[in-house]
Amino acid sequence: MRLPIIDRDPARLAARHEAAVLWASRPALFALLRAAPLAGPVRRVPRLGWVVTDPVLARAVLNDPGHFTLLGEGGVGHLWAQVLGDYVHRIFDGPGHADLRRRARDLFTDATARPLVARVFAPALEPAVDRLRAGGEVDVADLSRLLVGRMTAELLGLDPPDGGDRAFRELFATGERLARLALGSAASTALPPDVVAEAKAIIGELTRNVPRAFAQAPAGTLLGRCRELGLSEQEASGLSALLLVAGTETAATAMTRTLALLHDTGQQHRLVADPELLPAAVREGLRVTTPAPVIGRGVSRDVAVGPARMRAGERVLVLTYAANNRAGGFDLDRPYAPESRQLWFGAGRHLCLGAALARAELAHLVTGLLAAGPVRIVGRSAARGVLIPSYASLRVVTSSPRPRSSSASAGSPAPCGPR
Repeated sequence: MRLPIIDRDPARLAARHEAAVLWASRPALFALLRAAPLAGPVRRVPRLGWVVTDPVLARAVLNDPGHFTLLGEGGVGHLWAQVLGDYVHRIFDGPGHADLRRRARDLFTDATARPLVARVFAPALEPAVDRLRAGGEVDVADLSRLLVGRMTAELLGLDPPDGGDRAFRELFATGERLARLALGSAASTALPPDVVAEAKAIIGELTRNVPRAFAQAPAGTLLGRCRELGLSEQEASGLSALLLVAGTETAATAMTRTLALLHDTGQQHRLVADPELLPAAVREGLRVTTPAPVIGRGVSRDVAVGPARMRAGERVLVLTYAANNRAGGFDLDRPYAPESRQLWFGAGRHLCLGAALARAELAHLVTGLLAAGPVRIVGRSAARGVLIPSYASLRVVTSSPRPRSSSASAGSPAPCGPR
């Protein structure tokens, strides 16, 4: 029987629930994120390499492509090149990567992301909001997975699946299975042959419809833009798989855990009363949860980082979660922290291309659900043995449901609509 976490202090309660999510995902990750900051801003750890916990030094590493690479041992490019092929080297870094980012940037701006999210989320989010208004229960973790599955299908230009919502959930679950194969890569990004074979089988299943979509997708989709850039069908399929790994679990956990933080700290009531706090809620939710808690790099040339002298061939783990949470717990009044900025999205030339989309998704979910009234969590369980710390289930109800007004919907709800 799982006993509830009880604490009279809302900030401590929220922190304890977040700690439980981290522990359940991987106890070793939890221990590293808690212990590493105590050893200083940068420290060499046996088997792991250099570990960076200071936000300024973390940004220095991520902003320095001349000395650090994601294509060598320790970097995500090295990990996926073993599965997808050497072309990953071209599109993950260098001129090919820069061109891809430059020409795909307009797909993910704040102006384009908001209406896209409203349209794609509506068929699943609006019924959930109506269920809350009627006094029913919603599992926000499941809803988030469904919403992200729908967005993934939209971005890849895939036809709506015949299985409806079940098929969107299966699309998300396939991405989860692929991401889970990276478990254990903190010590080495070299994958055993059986893992490589399994990953290739999953990618084949995941991208089986990509060839047709790649040929027909309009330019406003990711696949259509890849075609215009001159990428091959194989490269576009690989990017599709990477999109699922990078943008599914991270987006879903940010949505679920942010709503939990708003509930546990009691600050959801302030947000309902003051819609101007929505940007702060999104920023704080992303900072505290930091869905990608660790970013790996390889050292390509000798370099000094703070007091550390790093040598070519060594590995670096940037503990973004620890760096971001140095500022403290979730607080809607926390001012902008220039030392961390958007470190939850990475930094430099590999700053998350979908940052605007992630912000829009998080804002839209929080806005929509709180439009039904402040929520009450009636049950939760953390996901175990997963790459990205998350809730397996977060069941909520609302004790003071708000009726749907003629001018509000899940797409533009009052009182929390984005400004």
